[in-house]
Amino acid sequence: MSEPMDAPAEWFREWFGQAYLELYPHRDEEEAARAVTLYRERAGLPMGARVLDLACGAGRHLQRLRAAGLRATGIDLSAPLLRAARSRPAVDGCLVRADMRGLPFGDGTFDGLVNFFTSFGYFLTPDEDIEVLCEIRRVLRPGAPFLMDYLHAAWVIDRLDPESVDEINGTPVRQTRWVEGDQVFKRIEIGGKAGREPRVYHERVRLYSPDALRTLLREHGLEATTTFGGYDGTPFRDDSPRLLLMGRTL
Repeated sequence: MSEPMDAPAEWFREWFGQAYLELYPHRDEEEAARAVTLYRERAGLPMGARVLDLACGAGRHLQRLRAAGLRATGIDLSAPLLRAARSRPAVDGCLVRADMRGLPFGDGTFDGLVNFFTSFGYFLTPDEDIEVLCEIRRVLRPGAPFLMDYLHAAWVIDRLDPESVDEINGTPVRQTRWVEGDQVFKRIEIGGKAGREPRVYHERVRLYSPDALRTLLREHGLEATTTFGGYDGTPFRDDSPRLLLMGRTL
């Protein structure tokens, strides 16, 4: 399928708002618990360690990090998602609105970092992805454990569903997906009944292979030493839908 590359440069400013919350009102809480448990058990951080939840969204991981005894701080650019996060117990007061390309923290502030649910590769240029990695390294102390939860590019390409049409709470939702260059695109149309124009949103994520992402991390002071294929800690394989990279700062 051929589609124009019409996603706005900073599509995430529009998409991660009220429409996103309407489309995905209940993310998997058990999945979030497994993801945090994996990090907590493998990171070996003591109680009270400072952890940054980068792109924390509505706070489902952040809540569990704090419940596990970590002094976790969540940052996200989306004001609506941060408002949703504040409704969670023990989360209000540890949320910061910021762009991950310029984190408002001092050097070496955090003892660890998590980046869950493919919140990397959103930007128009690879240089902006590098800016994010440089900021991650800067705010982490030497030897700090990190976990990056990213998609498995080959799996996504192989199983890409060009179009799906659903109805959520009586509202039609049409999603169109395609790959162009090194990025995967999604166009989301919500509504459009009774002759009305649908609301249109976009997603765009850069597709890094596992080796390319490991190399990119290493070049910017983040050594990925372990790869998982799921939140249960299973090893990464060719048929894994996700790529979880865990390691420490150099």
